[in-house]
Formats: sequence, structure tokens, C-alpha cells
Amino acid sequence: MAIPCSRRSFFTRAGAGFAGLALIDLLSRDGFFAQSPGTAVPGLSRAKHCVFLFMNGAPSQVDTFDHKPALTRHHNQPYRGETPVGSNGRPIGNLMQTPFTFRKYGQSGLEISALFPHTARYADDLCVIRSLYTDTAAHASGCIQMNTGSVQIGRPSLGAWLSYGLGSLNDSLPSYVVMTDPRGGPIGSASNWTAGFMPASHQGTLFRSTGTPLLDLATPPGVSPQTQRESLDLLQRLNQEHLKTRPGDSELAARIESYELAYRMQTRATEVVDVNRESAQTRTMYGLDNPLTADFGRKCLITRRLLESGVRFVQLYSGGGHLEDTWDGHSDCIRNHALHAGETDQPIAALINDLKRTGLWDETLLIWGGEFGRTPTSEGVGRPGRDHNPFGFSMWLAGAGVKGGQTIGATDELGFNAVEDRHHISDLHATVLHLMGLDHERLSFFYQGLDQRLTGVEHRHVIEKALA
Repeated sequence: MAIPCSRRSFFTRAGAGFAGLALIDLLSRDGFFAQSPGTAVPGLSRAKHCVFLFMNGAPSQVDTFDHKPALTRHHNQPYRGETPVGSNGRPIGNLMQTPFTFRKYGQSGLEISALFPHTARYADDLCVIRSLYTDTAAHASGCIQMNTGSVQIGRPSLGAWLSYGLGSLNDSLPSYVVMTDPRGGPIGSASNWTAGFMPASHQGTLFRSTGTPLLDLATPPGVSPQTQRESLDLLQRLNQEHLKTRPGDSELAARIESYELAYRMQTRATEVVDVNRESAQTRTMYGLDNPLTADFGRKCLITRRLLESGVRFVQLYSGGGHLEDTWDGHSDCIRNHALHAGETDQPIAALINDLKRTGLWDETLLIWGGEFGRTPTSEGVGRPGRDHNPFGFSMWLAGAGVKGGQTIGATDELGFNAVEDRHHISDLHATVLHLMGLDHERLSFFYQGLDQRLTGVEHRHVIEKALA
């Protein structure tokens, strides 16, 4: 007698093995995930791509996008608020004004720091959310929560959720690409771009911005294409036999598929990262001829090329390693931010300009920000550093579906606590999913007896004011 099988049970069983990878691929090409009931957002003109410009180390909101004249009036005075200031037992100094001039830009009059003269040209495209807060003041858990929605390691990242929910747009490149800073990756490393409990095929692929994008991607000398193809076919048959003894092992299934993807990437990925194919004018626009901007500029230019090639989600890290090599300006926030803003401002503006020029702007969502913000106080009397601040900070969105030229929410007079239109970072995640055409309350993955979601079990909501 046939055993009844629900629709969910069928896809759970089918998706548990290697065959599920092919099934996911076929269904995603037909738009199944974007159109299936309970997932898609009706009537929304969806973004096809997303770029997360991650400022690793936590930029100071009061020095970038949240002007606080009160800090000038109270400069060097003790902070008398009730909010616990500082983290990790660091000394608390006095209130500290920003040394950076703020000006109003564009028809919207959006206030932006002098740190970003190039990005400021696109003020009318930026939606600055000034009232975000998060649950941790530690870099490792902060980065992981910003990327996965949880402070706990092991949950799928935002890019993995988009890959799972929307599928791939190409055959020869990963759906999800990550490029880190040459000074090092974020604390937590690959936990920030993991697929977590999802099939490993949804995890981010780490690209290098110079040379071969992936190590060991090139065919060994003396190996002909026919020989390589025959070797891969044999390896495929052997791996399939091995997989039969380990049903449901998504890591193994993804590893098997990675051989085929790597074969297809040997030509395509190398072409994408070859920015010498671009005109001298374009390379100059991204700052490739300036040692200060060359690395991030190259990553931004490669990002545009990845989007053109159908990559769904790209994450770029500014700042690597720890302390002053990141935006973590404990000892001297002023010099720190001048350095890292100087490295990234021109390339980001060039990417915006190029997306508009190539027609990708209307289908690409941009996110800018770090894991939390920084305090309006100095770190120790007379020292220009700022400590971690998870209580109120700024990020911006731009591009497809975003209402630009505006600010949303506010921090208090000193820029410490989010007090108006407060939004947890899971609200930001819900908004990103919405702009990509997905319903954050219904996009789920069944794991450990629960329908897991990026935004968790607490009630979160889309930031409606951010929508065009």
C-alpha cells in the first residue's frame, strides 16, 4: 500500500540527497522559489542582485551619517547619561565632537560627513537608517549577527538565504561571492558567509581580488581538456557511489557539485576578475591607479562584472584583522575613519555610477554599514578613540526598490541611543528580503523540528519608509 507523502515531505526527502541540488537548480531557473506561495511578495518589482558593502570594525555614526551639533556644544564634558558606556572594561572619556564637517547634499539636503565627498554626489539615492540597534557589542558576535541574524555561530547567512530562496542566475559562477580585505577577514571568518544548516551549496564562495580568483582553479600543465573531462566523469561516478552510503550528507553533495562548478569556472571566473579588460578611464574612475583605493576599487569593479555575469549576492569587506586595520577606531577614531573612508569612498561612488550606466541600478540593492556603531564619547580623557555602541547606529540602503534622499529614525541628541523609529537589525534583514521579493515570515527552512527563519521567532517587520 502506498504511504501518503505530503508536498513538504517530498521536497524534504528529495532535497536531502545529491539529486536535490539538481532539483533546486531546475526549480530556481523556472522561478519556483520566487513564485511559490508563502515566499514571494505580491506585486513587488524585485531586485535581482544584492551587494553588501561591509565596513568591518564598526563605523562611527556621529562621524559619518548622523550629524550631532550637541556634541560640539558639550565637547569634553563628562557623559551623564544612564546608558552603560563602553565595552570590554575600557575607560570612559568625555563627550567628543566630530572633527568632520557635515554638509547638505542633493535636492533632498541629506547631511553627509566630509569623509564621503564622492558618495555624497549620490545623496538623493541613499536611504540612511539612523536608528538601528543590535544585541551585542563584541565584534565576532556582532559581525555574525549582522550576517546571519543571530549571535550564535552556525546559522545561514543573508547570502545563503537569498541563494536558497531565489536560486542562481548563472551556470558558471557561484550565486554568492565574498571578497575580504587583504589585511585579513572579519572575526569569525567563514561563519559570516556560511550556509549553516542549509545544503552547503548555498554558502558564500571566497574570491581573491587579484590573480586567480580561487586557488588551484587552473588546469595542471600537460592535462588536456579531454583528459580532464574524463577524469571528472570518473570522479563523479565514484563520488555518487560514495554518496549512496551517506544519504542526506549535504556537505558531501555540495563538494561533489563543486568539482563541476570549478570546471565551469576555470574560464569564466578568471575572465570576470580580469579588470584589465576594462578601459583605462573605468579603472581610473574606480581608483585602481591610486594605492589608497586600488584594492577596494578593484573589488568594486569586479563586483559590477560579477553582477553582469549573474551572481546573486556579493559581499565586500573593508577592513580586516583587528583594531586599526579595521574601522575599529579605539585609539584614534579620527585617523582611522579618514583612512578607511578614503580607501572606500571613491570606489563605492564609482560602483553606483557604473550600475546606473549599465542599467543594473534598477535591479541591484546596495547595503552599507558595519556590525554596530561607536560611542559619542572619547575612550579615555584626551584620547580621540571611540568605543563600541550597539544601542543606536546608522546604515544606508540604495538601489532597486529603495526610496532615496531620506533619513529614517533618529538617535538621541548625543547620538547614543536609537529613540525614534527604532529598528532591530532583523528589521533590516526583513527589508532586504522584501526588496529581493521574499516574505521574511514565510521564507523558512525546516531544521530540528522548526521552520527556521533569517529573522528568527520574534516579531520583526519590514521598514516600510525605506520602500520607494
